Amino acid sequence: MAQKITKSAKDIVKAALAAVPAISADEAMALVNSPDHVFVDLRDGTEQAKTGVIEGAVASSRGMMEFHIDPESPAHKPEFNQDKTYVFYCASGGRSAMAAQVAMDMGLSPVLNMSGGVAAWKMAGGSLA
Repeated sequence: MAQKITKSAKDIVKAALAAVPAISADEAMALVNSPDHVFVDLRDGTEQAKTGVIEGAVASSRGMMEFHIDPESPAHKPEFNQDKTYVFYCASGGRSAMAAQVAMDMGLSPVLNMSGGVAAWKMAGGSLA
């Protein structure tokens, strides 16, 4: 018997987009060199290697993010233990919205989602390293 999926991936992304504060790529560009912000790239390593990352961003693939945030985890990244605002992004904004919602549920705050992800970043003239 086939599984009965009661909530689609689209529904989950839509709910995350509604729950997480968002900023545009243009707004995010003004924050790149800010000492008060940490950019978090949620794409996997293959995607990051192919296109590059926003300069100074922390690489934390969607599959490892919870472990990187959790200070009790052996995979914890100290970049997540700062009194800063975290700007999450991915390729188009869906994965980063879901990740940001989970990060907020874990207690990370404040967290923002960059709408449109790397696609919007490049369209707005942003560079990737």
